[in-house]
Amino acid sequence: MARRFRGFLPVVVDVETAGFNAQKDALLEVAAVLLGLDDKGFIHRKQTHSCHVEPFPGANLEPQALAFNGIDPYHPFRQAVPEKEALESIFRPIRKEVKSTGCNRAILVGHNPFFDLNFVNAAVERTEVKRNPFHPFSTFDTATLGGLAFGQTVLARAVTAAGIEWKSDEAHSAVYDAERTADLFCEVVNLWQQHEPILVTPCSAEFR
Repeated sequence: MARRFRGFLPVVVDVETAGFNAQKDALLEVAAVLLGLDDKGFIHRKQTHSCHVEPFPGANLEPQALAFNGIDPYHPFRQAVPEKEALESIFRPIRKEVKSTGCNRAILVGHNPFFDLNFVNAAVERTEVKRNPFHPFSTFDTATLGGLAFGQTVLARAVTAAGIEWKSDEAHSAVYDAERTADLFCEVVNLWQQHEPILVTPCSAEFR
């Protein structure tokens, strides 16, 4: 894995939020999917780690966003935890995987990942969590990859075009969306590996 993506460990992330403003709107759910690589260079989905997150003090909750994702931020059965605890529980296995694979850093994979990375980075800044494993701005975008491979940029359509099952009634939860995004990412990478095998070579520790 360390040589396949030039020292980066791809980790698929999806967040559910109470709006579009990472500085003001609450982070409500976060899920991260770890990926593995077999000896033929094909990538596959491994473990999923997730948390329900308590709105940070003073967070804005946009009613339209909550109606869209169906989240009640204060429902007692959510078993939500504070942002800092959520981030630490998500980052811990990612850092462990970075180390065990010989990678230098994780890179966030997402569907329009600028959104997800902004919310993760904003929460890290608010909570002052140390050792954020993700590159601060580089990402892999499955909207772009889906458009390239299948002519579809909407997640549901790209997943369906890839021959992966999509259940609309389960969508807009961080775990479900992250796992389908991971499946889509794996499908595109594996299609390329099947037709144009990439020989993994020693990677540089430098990042550009």
